[in-house]
Amino acid sequence: MDVSFLAPVFDASGPYATVCADVTHVTESADTELDLRVRAIAEKLTEQGAPEVVVEAVRSRLLEGNDGGEAGTVRGRAVVVAADGSVVLDQQLADVPRREVAEWSPTPDLLPVLRALPGRVPHVVVLTDRTGADLTLATLPGHAEEEETVTGDTFQIRKFQGGGWAHHRYQHNAENKWVHNADDVASHIASVVRRAQPRFVLLAGDVRARQILTDRASGLWSDLVVSMDEGGRAAGADREPVERRAAELVAEHEAREEAEAVERISSAGAHGLAVTGTAPVVEALRKAQVETLVLADPPDDEKLLVGASPLELGLDQGDMDALGVQEVHSVPAERALVAAAVASTAGVVVVPRAAMPGDIPVAAVLRYTDDSTPTPQ
Repeated sequence: MDVSFLAPVFDASGPYATVCADVTHVTESADTELDLRVRAIAEKLTEQGAPEVVVEAVRSRLLEGNDGGEAGTVRGRAVVVAADGSVVLDQQLADVPRREVAEWSPTPDLLPVLRALPGRVPHVVVLTDRTGADLTLATLPGHAEEEETVTGDTFQIRKFQGGGWAHHRYQHNAENKWVHNADDVASHIASVVRRAQPRFVLLAGDVRARQILTDRASGLWSDLVVSMDEGGRAAGADREPVERRAAELVAEHEAREEAEAVERISSAGAHGLAVTGTAPVVEALRKAQVETLVLADPPDDEKLLVGASPLELGLDQGDMDALGVQEVHSVPAERALVAAAVASTAGVVVVPRAAMPGDIPVAAVLRYTDDSTPTPQ
């Protein structure tokens, strides 16, 4: 997972309030129920010493996050607020969190947030008909980063239903218009794919338009196409089936990414391009060697020492003395490792503890090796 979106969290000054909350909206009395849940979270933060400006920021953001929610919506939300009351993270979760988090602490508790977030999988959703298409580029399901409408030629777009000498000419003209419009849409899709490198392109809408568009797909994105029968482009068409299918595909890609990350620990390790265990991962992070950090959930109760920079980290005071760091803080290991991954632009994958080889808490796939990298046994 690309965790660059967490950079504003670590740019802010702590302590932090970290919240993973149920903001479900399922009954007619949902507003009252949500208010009670948010009030309980606010009380927990206050009891831990969070200042009112922070508590109020959490309270208002959780309530705002559900404004206009329809009954039947089940969801969770993650919010991180810095010491000055600024909201540095606000993300919709894939589902209701498995455990509620409401913590005021010197470092943000991001592992449960990362575990609960929907997969950050870039993808393109295309709603097409014979006149053009609506294109959406997203990373999170249902959260458009870019939207574009491609409008083609509509003159004589429908096939002529009569007979006589003009019948075949009108039929041919209409088919040519469909193909011309599909070419225009395909060109726009190719441009988005070239720039954003999505994992899949979901096609929905008119059957014939999808067929023509699939035929016009270039080698750049033809292998990315997933077509579905439900959903349409017409005004008032229900887009929920399309959003649901996109979320399913994102979840599939996320699960595949987890499995591949665990597999890469073994395969890359055979060539010296992976390390396992806290000590070698810490050393690799300090040198920005890590391409992908793989964390087990739940983590151990291990602590690390951290200096002023997230990359100033070590297992003990001897490590920090060697780095020349004067002021150090003891931090839960998984929090320090996530911060270091963000600072070194490494990806992060969180996997169930049982999936990790040898019950290890952390591993890393490396960008490169050097003389100090452990050699494979």
